[in-house]
Amino acid sequence: MASVTSLTASVHQRLADALAAALPEAGAADPLLRRSDRADYQANGILALAKKLKGNPRELATKVVDAIGADEVIQDIEVSGPGFLNLTLSDAAITRNLAARAADPARLGVPLAEAPGTTVIDYAQPNVAKEMHVGHLRSAVIGDAVVRMLEFTGEQVVRRHHIGDWGTQFGMLIQYLIEHPGELAATAESAAVEAGQASVEAGEQAMSSLNRLYKASRALFDSDEEFKTRARRRVVDLQAGDPETLAMWQRFVDESKVYFYSVFNKLDMEIHDADVVGESGYNAMLAETCRLLEESGVAVRSEGALCVFFDDVKGPDGQPVPLIVQKSDGGFGYAATDLSAIRDRVFQLKADTLLYVVDARQSLHFKMVFETARRAGWLGEDVKAVQLAFGTVLGKDGKPFKTREGETVRLVDLLDEAVERATAVVREKDVKEQLTEEQIAERGAEVGIGAVKYADLSTSAARDYKFDLDQMVSLNGDTSVYLQYAYARIRSILRRAGEARPVAHPELALAPAERALGLHLDQFGEIASDAAAEYAPHKLAAYLYQTASLYTTFYDQCHVLSADNPPELVENRLFLCDLTGRTLHQGMELLGIRTPEQL
Repeated sequence: MASVTSLTASVHQRLADALAAALPEAGAADPLLRRSDRADYQANGILALAKKLKGNPRELATKVVDAIGADEVIQDIEVSGPGFLNLTLSDAAITRNLAARAADPARLGVPLAEAPGTTVIDYAQPNVAKEMHVGHLRSAVIGDAVVRMLEFTGEQVVRRHHIGDWGTQFGMLIQYLIEHPGELAATAESAAVEAGQASVEAGEQAMSSLNRLYKASRALFDSDEEFKTRARRRVVDLQAGDPETLAMWQRFVDESKVYFYSVFNKLDMEIHDADVVGESGYNAMLAETCRLLEESGVAVRSEGALCVFFDDVKGPDGQPVPLIVQKSDGGFGYAATDLSAIRDRVFQLKADTLLYVVDARQSLHFKMVFETARRAGWLGEDVKAVQLAFGTVLGKDGKPFKTREGETVRLVDLLDEAVERATAVVREKDVKEQLTEEQIAERGAEVGIGAVKYADLSTSAARDYKFDLDQMVSLNGDTSVYLQYAYARIRSILRRAGEARPVAHPELALAPAERALGLHLDQFGEIASDAAAEYAPHKLAAYLYQTASLYTTFYDQCHVLSADNPPELVENRLFLCDLTGRTLHQGMELLGIRTPEQL
């Protein structure tokens, strides 16, 4: 199915052509078209042109109106104020464009990007042998939505989950396990862990075992100097590739993956084993990365450490704060791993864009890493690196989200509570008792997880947001439940329609609520494309909320299945219902949120 040109784009082109015809001396000019409350659209570009041409804006606007002439799309155009153009579209044009979108079930007429590239996105980065907490939520949820939006535009996306699976703590853990071999209880699924297959029970069992081991090894590390020495020696063995040490390390990774995948399952996210490339995946590149940086002069030795300095990065004392690539003891820092990952992603994966969904508090680190990679020639003009920095999840009090005891909130506890609250709402709203207990549980999970995701995604990533479950699962306001309820209402109407079917009738006049909804639905492609290009899920979320709001107004003002309606009107309104439902479904799917058929 061919893509559908939006009415906005069509009107913009007609105006641009009219401007060129009426005012050739102005050259190519932007009509500055936007939606308007006075008409369907308003064009403001003539004011700037009049200033440039030293002419009367109203007279110039009148010339443009004459140049447009008869048009099947633009029903009425008038000059307003000092030289604005108010444009009203024909009802037939609106319905025809929507019908063309409806004829494309897969994409609703949304075009693919003209020149898609390859984006490597680094997101959802938990740490091996550690529980995921509320701080891991945003990277996972935002990253998953951006992946979906980019792929929808045609971009080739390579996922990378840069898990924390390397470093000094593993010497401590491995040495303890070697000396206490029965401490790490294997889960039933750890021997053949597969992404997306780990059960909640297996995940909890795996993390319980790892937590127990971590606490015991830490206690011994802190109290026994001889064990501490052996543990540090074990780190050297790990980095050197000792087979026994690597085998033990692999057990930690496998056990942790069982847990990771169980949490991602709960979040309704797909994580594939091949996409999990942690810090260890770049270990073999670290020495070469350092050598290349030092030989090129990008990095220099300072007090035994290999450092990169920047004129604009200084500490409180005014002294330069370097990016430390290699420590004075020969160990490698995070920078060496991140720079090696850039080399791999650019030269092996052939990325055009490197996107990092990482906490805003790491912005300085990534600024220095990106600049170092540019100096080294690894990030050229044809490759861009972007940190999609996100803010903090706050409690209702506006402070960082903690338990009553001041501990970091476990992510699984937060998700479980959201599902529990949502299940209660679903059960309460099922007044006719149409749902079975199994269906209530299923809907509760879809609503609860959707509520958590939407609260995050409807906020600009850069901003902090308050985690308020009472608001998140509310049927009122800007929540996913409101959107899901609108979709379920549409599906209910279509089920009750009997023999009547959704059919577009361009010959019918549209009521104001129908026009408003139709014009909004026609913008879906532009919004989806813009949100993907800007890595801005919140823009798509805002569009979907407005879609549900406009549908609510339409539902209240335009009775769909009324016996007084002629068949053509019923069909046309069912058509609007159907396309609204499909738009909500597609948009929510891009955010990673499910749309239940019945609530």
